[in-house]
Amino acid sequence: MKVFLIFLLLAAFGSTGAQKIGEMAPEKEPELFPANSWGVDLIFSEGGFGLGTIYRRSFNQNISGFVDFSISETKDDREINYIDYWGNSFTPNKVNRALLLPLNFGIQYRVFSESLTENLRPFVTFGVGPTILLTTPYEKEFFESFGSAKANYAVGGYIGFGALMGLSKSNLIGLNVRYYYTRLLGDGVEIMTNSYKKEFGQFCLMLTIGIMY
Repeated sequence: MKVFLIFLLLAAFGSTGAQKIGEMAPEKEPELFPANSWGVDLIFSEGGFGLGTIYRRSFNQNISGFVDFSISETKDDREINYIDYWGNSFTPNKVNRALLLPLNFGIQYRVFSESLTENLRPFVTFGVGPTILLTTPYEKEFFESFGSAKANYAVGGYIGFGALMGLSKSNLIGLNVRYYYTRLLGDGVEIMTNSYKKEFGQFCLMLTIGIMY
């Protein structure tokens, strides 16, 4: 799964044809994009799917600060999902579902700005902040189980790399890979029978769609 996520990202980068060719003509002035941007994140992770939102503020051509919030599934590494004769999926020995709700503050740094065109703007990113890990009983139906949800407090963060794409000054499109790490502040949570987990880590592929202003 990790290799698949990274392959998708690299394939997207390779299709943009962003490398500058030749130095015969004078260098163009760098494009100036709006300082503010807001977007929605579609998250595809090892634990499942998720949604998020991000606000970003550029300080200069290469450095931006941001705040983001998301909700996504996470799992125990030992989980194995099965499908029965009638097409129903189930996970033996699973006690609780787990959802991560991190609020992160961070820095995004643009790389290779001197050697790539503005059509592809790669970056590295780092975020950290408080997280709520929400558990719900697996034995109950998904939405019904939220009536018995329990909140567990944690700290976490991520590192990642990705790129913003396109020359539009109003539409925001980005793709990035992140590795999230979360550690609970209290006792571990029981996801699988008689197994209490206190640390969570997973890779995510994220597609960002939004606006710049």
